[in-house]
Amino acid sequence: MVCTVKRVNEETTYMSDRSGQNDTDNSFAGISFEGVNAVPPQSGENGDTINLADVADVSEQDDVSNAATETMPPLNFASDQTQPFQSFPTAGAAETTPAGTVPNGAVPTGAIPTGDMPSSTPAPAIPVLTMPVEGEAVVAKKRKLPLIITGIVLAVLVVAAIAGFFTAHWYFQDKAAPGVTFGGTSVAGQTADQLKNTVTAAVKNTTVNIKDGNGNNASGSLSDLGVSYNVDKTVTELLAAKHQTNGALEYINEVNPFVKKNVPLNAKSNKLALRTFVTDKFVQDTDRAVPSTASYDANARAFVAVEGRGGRSPKVDNVIDTVAKAIANPGHSGSVTITYETIDVPVALPEAQNVADQANARLNAPIVLDNGQGKTFQIPAEVVASWLKTDADLEHGTLSLSYDDNAITNYVQQQVPAQLNQDAVDQEDAVDNSGKVLATIVKGVNGVKVKNMEALAPKIGEALKNGQGATIPVDGDVQNFKTVQKKSEYRIVVDRTAQTATVYHNDEAVKTFPVCTGTTGKHETDLGTFYIYLKYQIQDMTGLNDDGSRYLSKGVKWVSYFYGGEGFHTASWNNYGIAHGDPAHYGSHGCVNMYEADSKWIYDNCPEGTIVQVVGAMPSGPVR
Repeated sequence: MVCTVKRVNEETTYMSDRSGQNDTDNSFAGISFEGVNAVPPQSGENGDTINLADVADVSEQDDVSNAATETMPPLNFASDQTQPFQSFPTAGAAETTPAGTVPNGAVPTGAIPTGDMPSSTPAPAIPVLTMPVEGEAVVAKKRKLPLIITGIVLAVLVVAAIAGFFTAHWYFQDKAAPGVTFGGTSVAGQTADQLKNTVTAAVKNTTVNIKDGNGNNASGSLSDLGVSYNVDKTVTELLAAKHQTNGALEYINEVNPFVKKNVPLNAKSNKLALRTFVTDKFVQDTDRAVPSTASYDANARAFVAVEGRGGRSPKVDNVIDTVAKAIANPGHSGSVTITYETIDVPVALPEAQNVADQANARLNAPIVLDNGQGKTFQIPAEVVASWLKTDADLEHGTLSLSYDDNAITNYVQQQVPAQLNQDAVDQEDAVDNSGKVLATIVKGVNGVKVKNMEALAPKIGEALKNGQGATIPVDGDVQNFKTVQKKSEYRIVVDRTAQTATVYHNDEAVKTFPVCTGTTGKHETDLGTFYIYLKYQIQDMTGLNDDGSRYLSKGVKWVSYFYGGEGFHTASWNNYGIAHGDPAHYGSHGCVNMYEADSKWIYDNCPEGTIVQVVGAMPSGPVR
């Protein structure tokens, strides 16, 4: 007999064995479980009626997802007496649980009574209950599923965090890092240009309000109070803050906004300038104490010592402290109250003279900048003087020389490129028909564009501090010149022996002129290959005679210079020397004297760049 009961997502089968035979044809319509509607009695194979509700009251012990398949063994009705409850062992149990006990803590809902049954009637076999449900592997997988999902989520979060970390590093590589502040305000994410605007605005908004007990007050900016600052360096320091890391933790903290780094204004204070400002605002000229100092005298082009005097002086320690705080956190206003004292001359004259001497030593030690391509520039003394400052320590009565680094940097950036940059000039060589270079008409010059001005300024400052002067190489990008060869169409050969000048056009002689060259043994026209580089239709010529007196030849016509002060020109005062070719007695100061018509022909036909070759020995007398 087989009974099948269907519930949600599970199937329960009861099987009974009667009289040693399997009943598979008859089935029960249902079984009553706790929470399941009762099922009416069913008839068996021999007309027996079994009320399954009386057989067992089954309570649900496990969830429908229970992983085990439990089998209910038959209950023995061998006796006509009511049997004690027979426990249900779990599937696969090898031992029988003693009667009247409850295995594994299970609590049955009731026992199955046999009632009074005739001894001749076979005892009914109790059906076997088989409950197949889901397997252990499925349940285990369901139990692991939340862990797997959690692991995946965590992995995604870790990957996202790592990607975000490196993305942040990439994003902030040219910006202020998270957590960087300036003047107490975050500047994270600002570019160099934005930081420059931020720093400039903060400096502009920084003021110190000063008052005394007499109702006097004054307000001063950082510059008024002797502070020199560098906006560009401040921007550089803001960009570098938290980016210069030496370890893993610092590398992580670089983009950690909770790790703060406040960057102060890059600035330098001058206490003497501060005291001077406060004194000027609060003490009358006739009452104030003035320290001896050294100042630059433009007329004397030197520093001179200026004697001071005793008198009334403000106490400025509070002002100095307030300015220091303003440099650390610019962009705010501060207030301070001062008092006064009467003092002797704060700095003595000998101290000032010592500083003046030090300053003059630096003015007299030239600082020369060299672009490496033949061009140099010496920094003017008056510029150097503007970089030298005096700073007084009134508490100790001393005066010292300081250097305005910002002024040096500004000058270098603005002036040095203009002085040392140069354009490339291609070289031009005059050649003959065979390609042989006869002369360099235009000397080649490499182009230079200086660079690294930010590295040059500290070198100049160091040279000033050493007081020895220096020639400082300047970095630059070099553009090499090109060489161009140009065939000389005209060529003039001056023969000192024959006292002639022959003009060649494409190596063919076209003209020969009588000349008188420089005086033999004194002002001989130089031997060599040259070229015409400068021409005048008319010019006044001057020079020195042998006795040292100066001569002046006015209105000299058709001048063509080929080497220094030597050239072809009309010499109407020396027609005899030209006619006889006698440089020994009628020679010039080095020029080639010609008749006017001949010198004009050369001027008109031989352009600048024409080759001039001077050859031959000097004659001792006339050659014609």
